Amino acid sequence: MRERTKNVIGWIGVIITLVIAGLWSYWGAIENFHEGMYSVSGWENLFMFLFQYMLFPIIFIGLALAGLTWRWTGLFLHIGLGLFSLYFFRGAHFSVIGLMIVIPLAILGLLYFFGHPKPKKWAYRLVVLIPLIIVIVCSTPLAIRNSRRINDGDFRLRVVEGNGITLVWAPRGPGWPDRGVSWDEANEICKYLSEDGTQLLESEQNIWRLPTAEEAVQSMMLHGENAGGIWNGKLAQAHYERTPDKESPLWDVHSKVIYYWTADTSVDHPQDALIIVYHGGIYERRKASSPGYLSFRAVKDISK
Repeated sequence: MRERTKNVIGWIGVIITLVIAGLWSYWGAIENFHEGMYSVSGWENLFMFLFQYMLFPIIFIGLALAGLTWRWTGLFLHIGLGLFSLYFFRGAHFSVIGLMIVIPLAILGLLYFFGHPKPKKWAYRLVVLIPLIIVIVCSTPLAIRNSRRINDGDFRLRVVEGNGITLVWAPRGPGWPDRGVSWDEANEICKYLSEDGTQLLESEQNIWRLPTAEEAVQSMMLHGENAGGIWNGKLAQAHYERTPDKESPLWDVHSKVIYYWTADTSVDHPQDALIIVYHGGIYERRKASSPGYLSFRAVKDISK
């Protein structure tokens, strides 16, 4: 095989790796600061960053470095990872696992096996530096934002004044759990929540409830001040003077929960309800959903 052909094949492999690792680096950096970085421990946050959000970029960078350095080792690693994925995701349709993971890995391994990018030192540099630059560029402004979050550590019952609305928000406990809860379960808990919001009683009290989407939007805050949220019910959209953030008094900075249920259901999809994100966005989610990052915080009117 001619050297020029080997050079082209090798750089095709490098470019494919850069696209894959770059996209995953971008996604991982954004998601790390969106739903991660909640632990009190800096080491735990670092562990989650590397092994939960940066795992795929690290794997593809490692495979590329192996392929560039040791042709046979790189080929075996690419094919081996494809076969492991085939076993790990057994039961998945071949159009997903085969066409999207196994075959691309095999092709990438063959490109490094037969290719020889020149100058090779630049192949090494680009494979490592491009994803790293993407992570730094995406993470820096988000890290600065997170460092400015207000966390007063007060998880008791809170009275929050919005732009035209005042609500009492439940304290940490059954009315503000730090776990995933479905929409129906959240409504059921609200019915039995005691007046002080600290325990569930045997009979219905009907004091607490889920906030409506409008109430939640109007209550969102940024750095201790109301964010100026306005809810457009017809378009199901929220607009803010200032983008709210995950901070006191409505959110727990050190909780993995980043979504709250609202009382409103979807007009077009009755099986869905509206949720609010800490940054104020409103989205639809299946009522039966209960991932660890989706919970609720009960509210009641100030007179109750």
